[in-house]
Amino acid sequence: MIGDSSLYADYIFPDLSVWERWGTPHVTPDVPTKTSKVRQPVVGPIPETVKVFGEELPICMEAVMLAIAEKLGLPGYGPDGFGKGVPFTRPEDFYLKMVANLAAGDHEGDVVPDADDRELELFLKARKHLPKALFDPERWKRAVGERWWRKVVYVLNRGGRYENFRKAYDGDKLGHRFGGQFNLYAERAALARHSMTGERFSGLPHYEPVKDALGREVHDDENGYDLHLITYKEITGGHSRTLPTDYWLAGVLPENALLISARDARRLGLRDGDHAKLVSPTNPEGVWELGNGKRLPMVGRVKVIEGLRPGVVAVSWHFGHWAYGAGDAIVDGQLVPGDPRRRRGLCPNAAMRLDPVLKDVCLSDPIGGSASFYDTRVRVVRVSPEEAETARERVFALLS
Repeated sequence: MIGDSSLYADYIFPDLSVWERWGTPHVTPDVPTKTSKVRQPVVGPIPETVKVFGEELPICMEAVMLAIAEKLGLPGYGPDGFGKGVPFTRPEDFYLKMVANLAAGDHEGDVVPDADDRELELFLKARKHLPKALFDPERWKRAVGERWWRKVVYVLNRGGRYENFRKAYDGDKLGHRFGGQFNLYAERAALARHSMTGERFSGLPHYEPVKDALGREVHDDENGYDLHLITYKEITGGHSRTLPTDYWLAGVLPENALLISARDARRLGLRDGDHAKLVSPTNPEGVWELGNGKRLPMVGRVKVIEGLRPGVVAVSWHFGHWAYGAGDAIVDGQLVPGDPRRRRGLCPNAAMRLDPVLKDVCLSDPIGGSASFYDTRVRVVRVSPEEAETARERVFALLS
């Protein structure tokens, strides 16, 4: 996938999808039992195979990393990567050892049982459709050794390791309660200093107004930017595996909207279904500068609601793409046409307030370094149907 950012890269390596790759993704904190998921290949890879350390494997992020290690002769890789006679030449050499760690458990006596013959047969039959470049049971077995092989099969057959749900609760309380000390005073923060001003941070929670990188207050509301911009994720767009990739979800929500309260809409003369443009102190024209001489207007459809505080406008993410399959791409001389469904809606990122000191990044949290998603002041400017159509046509011309 060529994304809106990777579009600018000089070279893009193919990678595997979630159904073709290894991983140990975490669960969300609301799961009350101990849980360790294992992502494992279930289909053969679409990308071509390559040879690294003499082994044939699908081209992917791990293949590129191993190839770089081979080219540079880095220690910790190759036939003796994990020790004498213990190779690290393939992704599963690493990931299957992680699965063995899960099988071993956290404490003495916490190890999982061996998979019996029936389970082992099920394991092999369920993977017999996979190509040898991806699945070779003898090679997988060598990666963890005879002692751990059947325990690894036990975990892989279940897609991870899951604590019995009866341990989720202890009476009317959580089974795994927070047992440490909860500190309102954070000494680590108090001992750190602001990287730009040199001042120490407060170790106690307190309110601060919106500030730039030098700790100076930002007062964009005094310059006529009367609305607060916030962003969020639509439920149909939680990750890249949802919108815009899964088009059936577009039947529920084909594009996002610029959400505005009914009170602000009346004040600005906006009605449901109107088109409007987002403008901000550092983007008064309301356009994306794509860096290649092309400009994408931040125009979207207005949705008037009662469930939003007056003075606030909200625009979700995931929409308004110019790459990510939205525009045409040429790969190895072959044209891959863009899909108009990925172009719909708008993305609010370019409206976010640039830090007046740093000038090339948005306002940010000085302690965690995260983008300050909720500190941008904007104006919403109504766009006529003719202008909106012109903007839409410009997008199509840009991406074709």
